[in-house]
Amino acid sequence: MTIKFVLLVNKQGQTRLAKYTDQSLSVEERRALEGEIVRKCLARSEKQCSFTEHRNMKVVYRRYASLFFLVGIDDEENELAILEFIHCLVETLDRYFSNVCELDLMFSLEQAHFIVDEMLMNGSIVETNKQNILAPIQLLEKAS
Repeated sequence: MTIKFVLLVNKQGQTRLAKYTDQSLSVEERRALEGEIVRKCLARSEKQCSFTEHRNMKVVYRRYASLFFLVGIDDEENELAILEFIHCLVETLDRYFSNVCELDLMFSLEQAHFIVDEMLMNGSIVETNKQNILAPIQLLEKAS
């Protein structure tokens, strides 16, 4: 499975978390790509499906409360598996932050990145067990 990026964006289109696994893009290219994708996904109605194509990739997205979770994948990847990944990510963030919201991401960005990093490695999903994902971060918190 090749995930190119994970973006968490609010309703106004402001990025709250960005994780890129595609290292071939420069910072400027990422910024431009992000703007295009966010505008495209936010402009879609709730009745439209959660998959869209952009350039040479698919974007799978889902809205939870005031946050949009967007994931860029290769053309041949399974969109439904990515929707499951997004849901697992939301459930894990909810468990860690006790009902995650935009402010949690803004003030605890390092922990949110840690959670995403525990789930993804080199563009592949490596862990979906919420307890296994949260165990290392909880150990770090107990140690400090």
